[in-house]
Amino acid sequence: MPVARNEFKAALAAGDLQRGLWLALGAETVTEIAGQAGFDWCLVDGEHGPWEPALIRRQLMVLAGTGTPAIVRVPVNQAWVLKQALDIGAQSVMVPMVNSAEEARAAVAACRYPPEGIRGNGGYTMRASGYGGIPDYATTANAEICVIVQVESRAAVAALPEIAAVDGVDCVFFGPADLAADMGHRDDPMNAEVWDAIRHGAGVIRAAGKAAGLFGPPALEGEMIAAGFTMISAGSDADLVTALLRKVAGGGA
Repeated sequence: MPVARNEFKAALAAGDLQRGLWLALGAETVTEIAGQAGFDWCLVDGEHGPWEPALIRRQLMVLAGTGTPAIVRVPVNQAWVLKQALDIGAQSVMVPMVNSAEEARAAVAACRYPPEGIRGNGGYTMRASGYGGIPDYATTANAEICVIVQVESRAAVAALPEIAAVDGVDCVFFGPADLAADMGHRDDPMNAEVWDAIRHGAGVIRAAGKAAGLFGPPALEGEMIAAGFTMISAGSDADLVTALLRKVAGGGA
């Protein structure tokens, strides 16, 4: 019995637009509501949200019940952290602050069983293998893991052609806030220089045959899709809840 097909990875490979939501609150109820809302994906954020594997596992269980593909963003590009994310059931992972092809290759290797990579085999102890209910997990998992690496620095932008060319990277995803800060525009994330780099980057990524992703403002969504981005964030649970509650509190509902 093979591992389940990763529909999100297949959609990215096909060039289909995938719009999703960031989940930063770590709240299973909000996660369930988001999963039922009709997004193409939901990302459980373990970088700026809590990195608590048991909590993230519960959110993955909730999303599985809604049918919405789940992505887990790990806090750091470390093999043991990626192993935990995969073992608790993530088929798609996002790795922040990838600044070189070498770092991209390390992320991919951490997500692959030998001989293609270095991921340790947890066998019957893992949720990912159905606690042993998927006997062919170890022999079929590699092909279904989706690896998304984030470009968030000038160094990463300079190395973008090499990063995008790494075998096993499925999507290269821009983080505009950190990129703006590294480019000297910390308090001006909408700076034209930053967005020129992002627009140009989409073409570089697509030329390498990979999907391009972006966390950007809704006002620029159409323009970014036209530029070639196919993985688009529609915002986060935190900012959407905050904006709505403030509107209601102010009598604007």
